[in-house]
Parts: sequence; C-alpha cells; structure tokens
Amino acid sequence: MRVLIVNTSERTGGAAVAANRLMDALNNHGVKAKMLVREKETDSLTVSGLPSRWRPLWCFLWERLCIWIHLAFRRDHLYELDMANIGTDITSQPEFQEADVIHLHWINQGMLSLDNIHKILAFGKPVVWTMHDIWPATSICHYARGCEAFHRQCQQCPILPKMGVDDLALRVWQRKQRMLNGHRISYVACSQWLADEARKSALLEGQVITSIPNPIDTRIFRPVDKLQCRQKLSLPADKRIILFVSQRVTDPRKGMSYFVDAIQLLTEQHPEMRQNTVVAILGGHAEDVASQLALPAYPLGYVSNTQRIVEVYSAADVFVLPSLEDNLPNTLMESMACGVPCVGFKVGGIPEMIDHEQNGYVAQFQQTDDLAAGIRYVLDGADYEALSQHCLQKVAHSYSQQSVAKRYIEVYEDARRPKMHKQ
Repeated sequence: MRVLIVNTSERTGGAAVAANRLMDALNNHGVKAKMLVREKETDSLTVSGLPSRWRPLWCFLWERLCIWIHLAFRRDHLYELDMANIGTDITSQPEFQEADVIHLHWINQGMLSLDNIHKILAFGKPVVWTMHDIWPATSICHYARGCEAFHRQCQQCPILPKMGVDDLALRVWQRKQRMLNGHRISYVACSQWLADEARKSALLEGQVITSIPNPIDTRIFRPVDKLQCRQKLSLPADKRIILFVSQRVTDPRKGMSYFVDAIQLLTEQHPEMRQNTVVAILGGHAEDVASQLALPAYPLGYVSNTQRIVEVYSAADVFVLPSLEDNLPNTLMESMACGVPCVGFKVGGIPEMIDHEQNGYVAQFQQTDDLAAGIRYVLDGADYEALSQHCLQKVAHSYSQQSVAKRYIEVYEDARRPKMHKQ
C-alpha cells in the first residue's frame, strides 16, 4: 500500500512532527509512505515539496491579507483563522498519482484550498484526514474557545468584528459543505476529546470519525542520564528542575501566565524552593519570560536538534504544560517517553495522556493553586520512580510506532472499501 501524507510544513509545528513520526512508523511496518509539503527543508528521499517556489508564498500572503482585511486590519488572531481560499492543485503530482491513499494532515496557510480538496475527493482515491485541531469540523477557527456554533452552522464568528452583510464564517462553512457533498472522508482525531468534539459538528454529519494518537519513536525519545544531560546544558546538577516547553512560550494558549503564578505561589508557600529548585524554559522567546519567574530561570531558546531536545527532557524532574486548549501535545508524549512526569490542566486531550497521580498530575482547569499542588506532588509528595516508570509504560502501550501504525493501516484498509459508513 502506498500512502501520501500531505502537510503544510515538513518540520515546523506539532502537526509536522506528528506527520513525520507517522510516516516513519508506517515505513517501518510495511507501508510505503511519503510526504508532500509546501516547502521541502531536508534531503529526505521520502519527502517532496511543491514544484513552484513562489506560488506557495503567494498563496500564504494572499490568504493572510484576506483574513487581515476581515479582521479590520488588526493583527490579533491573524494566525488563528484560515479560510482556505487559495492553494495548489496536487492531483497532477507524481506522488499523488502513485498513491493508493491520500492522507491529509494540517494543510492550512495556503497549502490546499477547499477547491483543491474538492478536486482530490473527486479524483476518487480514498482520503484520510488527521485532525490536529478542530478546523476541519468548523468554518474558519482552529480552536473553538467554547463556541458551539459549529454544532449547527458557523456564522457571525465571535473572533471577527462585525462587517455588515459579509459573513465570512457562514460563507466558508457553506463552501465546506459543498466540498464534502457526496464524498466520504475518514477523519482521525489525535485524541478522544477532539473526536468527541468533531462528532458534534453538523458539517461532518455522516462521516467516519475515529481516534488514534500520534506515535513516538521510543528508540529516540528515551531516558538519558540526568546528570550528564545537565552538564551538557549547563544546568545545575544539585537542584530540582521544573521544565516548560513550547514552540513559542509566549503563546497565551500554552498558559505561561498560569505557570508564572503557580511558581510564585509555590515560593510563597515553600520558601525553601528558592534554594533547591530552578526552572528551565525551552522554546522561542524563552528569555522574554525568564525574568517573570520567582525561581531562578534558565532560558534555553528554540532548539531543533532532536537529541538536544531529548537531553532537555531528561535533565528535568517535572514537565509542566498548563495549556488552555490542546489536542494531544507532542511535548507531553516526549517528556513521558523520557521518563519525566507531567503536570497539566484538565482540558482537551491532556487527561487522556496524564493518568492522575500515576504518571503525573491533572490539575483543575485554570486553577493556579491546583497547578502548584501538582508540581509539588511530583517533586515531593509521590514515589518519583514509580511515576517515571508509569510514564514509560503509558508511552509503550499507547503511543509506540507499532500500535499506532497498526491502527492507521486498519483505517486505510477500511477507507479503500467501496462503501459508505455512518457514525
């Protein structure tokens, strides 16, 4: 079986990481998988880029301009919305022609337009679409932020300013309806939470929606000697290390403000932590928030080297991700694969990953005191070795290449059967 994985980016962002890991998992388990991306960044023989160098840039800029206009020329939310009004036709690409299954992932920001997707569906090849956020089930947003309009019909999007009769959300919703009319897509959500949300969408009524987590290669993400990692990273060997990781640590959705408040609360309740505990921050703009923390902070910046990332996780004692909205964060999976317990809010797919007080701590949503209690629990209140072992067991059971590849192969085979399914 030949599978073509389509994703906007080859390496940047959580969806790109997940798509690459899935490609590797499939190729290691009998499926010939390739990726097609907007811009090829590596010399990988299994990854191809779009033929034109300038058209993808033009598509990206044109869509951003259209969204900027609909935002009344404000930059707020500029990258939180997508209308898929322009993209590239990939049906003539040799990779598309050779594939038995077309597997869409995150295809926004000018990669594919709705018309492009409609042409892919009309071509007749089985289509699987992994949802890394809610956009395939809504009109224009990637995270619904509590809005339930997509249960019925997206219109008058609360993110957009009122602009008279031009209702962008309704217009894109209707275009998505026309795109899907008479066609079957096998949707895969990376978490059960996202699958449940997608099933509420009026847009996807009658479509097949399943839940399969992202895979991780435990030969790469595995525990490494903590002391050696700290020495390589110039981190203190005699302190407990609390880790925060995000591609952009200032992204409000990742909850840095709650992390800052939780650290402040911990130092007030347990002053001795100022002497025996520090914070490491991995990600872009890490230096911008280091000074806000009540504990000594070590901004590590943005790191793309995988081995270096493994060393950062392995150097930590606890990983904290207080996301306000998230699907199935790769960072949690990576931390657990390195044997490091995690703390996060009870939101999205996070409670599916962290088993409360078994491999980490699930704090009540937006409750800073409970987030602080979770950090304290991992560092001082639990059997740390047991937590660490349960992390490794959870990853081996749920996120291994073998288990995830097997489940996707079943989805591909089902998608190739010439019949319609109902939810």
